[in-house]
Amino acid sequence: MMNRKSQAAMEFLMTYGWAILVVLVAVGALAYFGVLSPDKFLPAKCTLQAGIGCIDHKATSTALNVVLLNSLGFDLTITDLKASQCTAQTGLSVSLLNGGRYTANMVCVNSGSSKYNGQFNVTYTTPSDAGGLSHTNVGQVTTRIE
Repeated sequence: MMNRKSQAAMEFLMTYGWAILVVLVAVGALAYFGVLSPDKFLPAKCTLQAGIGCIDHKATSTALNVVLLNSLGFDLTITDLKASQCTAQTGLSVSLLNGGRYTANMVCVNSGSSKYNGQFNVTYTTPSDAGGLSHTNVGQVTTRIE
């Protein structure tokens, strides 16, 4: 009587063991052939603090292009652009009207990677009637390299 219970328990464990082994082999094969590659599911996003919008972006192995939109309610002057792994653009004097767009083209070194994930800073000054102060808008760009 005792042998039958142990045999049933052993068959139960073996059946579930083989099922789990088959699932692990299938997942391993999918991962090996790149079907489960997380880079394919990377969301493309470009976010900045309120006031300056990032409406489009593109990263290549040598450049980062970001389209900025001024929605502060007044004109501004962009003085610096900085991004991770890119050459900073300092000493700019780009006037950006309220509601206007500006395409920032930055030289970057993205070799050997399939994605770009870095901080993006826009430093600007406001006109004298809005205070004339210098501000830095900090954001993040995450995208695949095309």
